[in-house]
Amino acid sequence: MSTQSLDDAVALTKKFTSKPSNEELLKLYGLYKQATEGDNETERPGGFDFKAAAKYNAWMNMKGKSKEEASEQYVQLVNELSKDYL
Repeated sequence: MSTQSLDDAVALTKKFTSKPSNEELLKLYGLYKQATEGDNETERPGGFDFKAAAKYNAWMNMKGKSKEEASEQYVQLVNELSKDYL
């Protein structure tokens, strides 16, 4: 298990020299929201706001994960992505 914190991992993403794919970014978003806020209890965005809907879905996909588990998975994913984007 990594001793790196969620805050450290977030800081590391800001050092990426290129942008991860949309799929990777959405997974990061979902894990981050789950780690910091828990299950998504917000209303689904309506209309044609596809970006908001994608983010909503990414967070919903993490439903049921504990904040600790989501935090660990976020850190793990950032460390993986850093190999390609740093």
